[in-house]
Amino acid sequence: MAATRLELNLMRLLSRCEALAAERRDPEEWRLEKYVAALEDMLRELKKQSSKPAPELLNEYSRKVDFLKGLLEAEKLSSSTEKALANQFLAPGRTPTTTKERTPATKTVHLQTKARCTGKMRSELLGTVCFDSEELNIRKRKGLVSDEKQSAVELDAVLQHHQDMQEKLAEEMLSLARSLKNNTLAAQNVIKQDNQTLSHSLRMADQNFEKLKDESDRLEQHAKKSVNWLLWIMLIVVCFIFISMILFIRIFPKLK
Repeated sequence: MAATRLELNLMRLLSRCEALAAERRDPEEWRLEKYVAALEDMLRELKKQSSKPAPELLNEYSRKVDFLKGLLEAEKLSSSTEKALANQFLAPGRTPTTTKERTPATKTVHLQTKARCTGKMRSELLGTVCFDSEELNIRKRKGLVSDEKQSAVELDAVLQHHQDMQEKLAEEMLSLARSLKNNTLAAQNVIKQDNQTLSHSLRMADQNFEKLKDESDRLEQHAKKSVNWLLWIMLIVVCFIFISMILFIRIFPKLK
């Protein structure tokens, strides 16, 4: 199905937003936020149309718009650590927006943003801002060298916290996979038992049907035999009565 005018406009604006997000922007830059708001309105209108795209394509558009919206919200955070954590949980698009892209632009923006946030966080924690020799001597005289050690400890703590979170997520995913496997095996066993019970019931039904058929044939034959014997008895009785009447008439003639 050909793309509608609204879908084409959405794709163009989405490509423009991805290009703006990849650039280094001034804090006072307002265009991207306005563009993302327009994207949300266009996406809502696209979902209401009768000739809307496939559900997979709509989900991809929503994923990219949500990524850009989350990216703007993450940039508004004050701490670099908070920005890094917020960017870590963003989900970029899975397919390119235009045919010119080899990899999704949102994925590239995600990697760039993560790299910038990580660099800023390390700079803040390790204190790698360039100082001239005079400022460095002042810091040494004031005993601020210990702050660098403290910052290094804080960085180790943050990295350890991230590693613990990743290990915890991995354990939870492994536990869910095991639970899903056990549930699948249990369901397979239940279905197998039900199939065996159904097969046994069908065999018993077939056997009962054969027995019922045999008994019906025997009963029909027995009924036929009974009818034949009754017919012969009635015939004999009628003959006996006829012969008796003849004898009676001959023995006892009509009175004059």
